[in-house]
Amino acid sequence: MSRFYWVAEDRAATARHGGYVDARHPWGLPGVRCHVCGATWSAVGHDFPSVDLSALPESRELVTPRPESFAEFVRLRELVRPYVPAGVALPPGTDFGPLVGRAVGGLGPVVWSGTRMLLRRDALERLHAEGVLGLMGCPTSLRFRQKDPPELMELQLEPLGRFHPDCIPADVPPPCPTCGRFGLSRPEAPILDAATLPTDLDLFRVGNFATMVIGTERFRDSVLRLGLDGLTFRELPTR
Repeated sequence: MSRFYWVAEDRAATARHGGYVDARHPWGLPGVRCHVCGATWSAVGHDFPSVDLSALPESRELVTPRPESFAEFVRLRELVRPYVPAGVALPPGTDFGPLVGRAVGGLGPVVWSGTRMLLRRDALERLHAEGVLGLMGCPTSLRFRQKDPPELMELQLEPLGRFHPDCIPADVPPPCPTCGRFGLSRPEAPILDAATLPTDLDLFRVGNFATMVIGTERFRDSVLRLGLDGLTFRELPTR
């Protein structure tokens, strides 16, 4: 049976290297003010750095983060949909395009910017050589002060797997039928729904809690064998 791990930032490794990345994507869907559930919200962890919206005439409307009515959000979402992979969810706050910003100080092979995972190109190539499946590295537009800076690639990690219903408290309301908001806090003891987990990817996000990154045993073993610091691994049960 496959084993799955919650992959998170190793803050001790980050502190040891001493650097950081301060960046954002150039375009994003606005947040939403839902007229049905009354919530004003946007999602985190839905990032598509490979998607270039520069040819979209309305791309200027996707530059400034802000909440919009549900009708206006839907209008903008449907303008973007032809540019993204078929079938992906596009909740409020979904971001697009290469990371733009600055990188400061020493950086390890794995670098985090919020919930986004970046790899040095050589680290990404070594993981590919190990046979790790489905790692899409996207170029970044980062400014460095140092000479001969590393080339950092942002991983496009789509939200695909889901939590099993058994770890979701009974008092959590179902998602809003209009805007889709699911007011779930991260369970203390997460369980992954085995039937929803992809079989052709070794790294992905939890579909109904996209700030969490999940890696397979093959990804974990490859990272440890290559000595790529910057990550912690906590095994999660499946059901």
